[in-house]
Amino acid sequence: MKVSKFGGSSVANAEMLKKVANIIQADEERKFVVVSAPGKRFDGDHKVTDLFIELLNQFTAGVDYQETLTQVTDRFRMITQDLSLSNEIPDHLEKKIVELFSLKKSHEQLIDELKSFGEDTLARIFSDYLTMLGIKSTYKNPKEAGIIVSDDYGNATILNEAYEKLYELRNQEGVVVIPGFFGYTKTGELRTFPRGGSDITGSIIAAGVEADLYENFTDVSSVYCVNPKLVHEPKEITMLTYKEMRELSYSGFSVFHDEALIPAFKKKIPVVVKNTHQPDCPGTMIKAEKEDFSKPVVGIASDEGFSSIYVRKYLMNRELGFGLRLLKILVDENISFEHAPSGIDDMSVIVRTHQLTQEKEEKVLKRIQEELHVDTISIQHNLAMIMLVGEGMSQRINVAAKATKAIAEATTNIEMINQGSSEVSMMFGIESDKLQQTVQSLYREFFEHSPSS
Repeated sequence: MKVSKFGGSSVANAEMLKKVANIIQADEERKFVVVSAPGKRFDGDHKVTDLFIELLNQFTAGVDYQETLTQVTDRFRMITQDLSLSNEIPDHLEKKIVELFSLKKSHEQLIDELKSFGEDTLARIFSDYLTMLGIKSTYKNPKEAGIIVSDDYGNATILNEAYEKLYELRNQEGVVVIPGFFGYTKTGELRTFPRGGSDITGSIIAAGVEADLYENFTDVSSVYCVNPKLVHEPKEITMLTYKEMRELSYSGFSVFHDEALIPAFKKKIPVVVKNTHQPDCPGTMIKAEKEDFSKPVVGIASDEGFSSIYVRKYLMNRELGFGLRLLKILVDENISFEHAPSGIDDMSVIVRTHQLTQEKEEKVLKRIQEELHVDTISIQHNLAMIMLVGEGMSQRINVAAKATKAIAEATTNIEMINQGSSEVSMMFGIESDKLQQTVQSLYREFFEHSPSS
């Protein structure tokens, strides 16, 4: 039994939906289908979800939104017409939107409900299309399916009690089509998941029905060992562990949001990334346990937009609660930290730069100086983080040596290094303008030279 999730690029138009239908027909084990809202059809096109957000912005601002409403509904009408289906579902969508705007709902309620319309409408259309092809198919609304979530607008999480209800879906005959991205609270209120919401739904369904495999179809044939924008035609990863995938996702890989696969991971359900255009390619398999330890580094993730707050105070290590008080200042300003390497007398806190407005930066630095009485305080912007990822890496004695050698060959200075906190990754902080050449040098060292270390 398989759960197959199709992302926005895989359901962007009727042509893609025909490919999806062929994939479903090719394997009778593909019993559950989770779909996203239609994505971009070409460069410069709009994702349907973005159109819904623009629609709400126009409504809230009190300006005429008819043109955007027509854009939204025409996207679905084009799909139904090209699939030789009636326009009943797109017509109903238009009425639902107008009706929603007539109700006295909060902005949070409106945005969650509007954003859910893309996935929900597409799921209804695709289920009807499968039926037209002679495939027994059932559309299941997340409420009916049993996706019970927390009462958090735009940031819902699945409740444990949902899984018992979801397991009953196994008894459903034929193919079950479920819209991604949203669920319902215990009181029946619609709430959406955060980033990667449809991936989250697919993972939840796979865990709930205890699937043998969760297939995540996208527009790439596998996960690459490094960002293809930084390295030309990088090698593909055929096998990953859950821990490795989570580290890669957190550190800049865009295949999954780092929390999307947690429900499947907890049930140890294997996940495979596959290409909708080339469904017969093996893809990248993600499993619970490491099977091949010959390569210490499976991937190189990188991301920009970091800042480092550096503090130094003599005998800091003897001052009980120093780190707690430092981080408390950040909490008070609603700033989360990414890393916090420290020494005997100094400590750095790495944060996302976008969280540091000029006003917040000045306030944080002033509070640290006045409340912690530090000897030195400074802040460095324009940092990038590079993460080498691979289970068992911490037990390989020469990985750090090879990495620092490659970074030196790129004429890059290491601003920060952190390995001790993770058995799966080794992190380097560098200046952003050196990112591409550094990643390329690391790629040559770990993937083009000796295959093992």
